[in-house]
Amino acid sequence: MNQFTVAAGILCDEAGRVLIAERLGDGPFHGMWEFPGGKIGPDETALEALLRELAEELGIEVTACSSFMNLRHEYDDRIVTIEFFIVSEWNSEPVGREGQALRWVPKDRLSAEQLLPADVPVIEALQQNH
Repeated sequence: MNQFTVAAGILCDEAGRVLIAERLGDGPFHGMWEFPGGKIGPDETALEALLRELAEELGIEVTACSSFMNLRHEYDDRIVTIEFFIVSEWNSEPVGREGQALRWVPKDRLSAEQLLPADVPVIEALQQNH
């Protein structure tokens, strides 16, 4: 079974909303939503991967973030370990540089979105911390 380690950013704006991104590609989760980020490379720390992925995917430079939580999720065909970061400050407006749609969602409405199964515990933790 494939195993991946991923870094994901939870961008929070001043209005208490969180940025989610549409998942592209032809995989099983096409069209669902996720916190932006991606796989951690072999020579990267989680933070380095986060900064690189958010620059590639959203065109932003993160200027302030902090570790939020780590979790492990087993899908049918893979095991994913995800390190989540709260991103509180960044330069420029996020855009979907890979053609993905972006949406700002109030924290208390996140559970109504079609987020990936691995993101559900994060939604619960975010809602308890606001």
